[in-house]
Amino acid sequence: MAKIVMYATAVCPYCVRAEALLKRKGVTDIEKIYVDREPERRAEMEARVPGARTVPQIFIDGRHVGGCDDLHELDRQGGLDPLLAA
Repeated sequence: MAKIVMYATAVCPYCVRAEALLKRKGVTDIEKIYVDREPERRAEMEARVPGARTVPQIFIDGRHVGGCDDLHELDRQGGLDPLLAA
């Protein structure tokens, strides 16, 4: 299974929705980095995704797939399952 990293905040409904989709797809391990609990990690997120100010920011095996809406769109287009299977 692919390695999933998600920059998130503790009270983000979009983060919850993205995580729910990944869990429905069989993902059991998501590394969540809470930028509200560790403010220094926000700078890390912004360095990885220039211009990113919102969460979630999701990475699959190091590839940035975007936020919640981007993840759902990737799934609708059939591109999420191949990434997760890698």
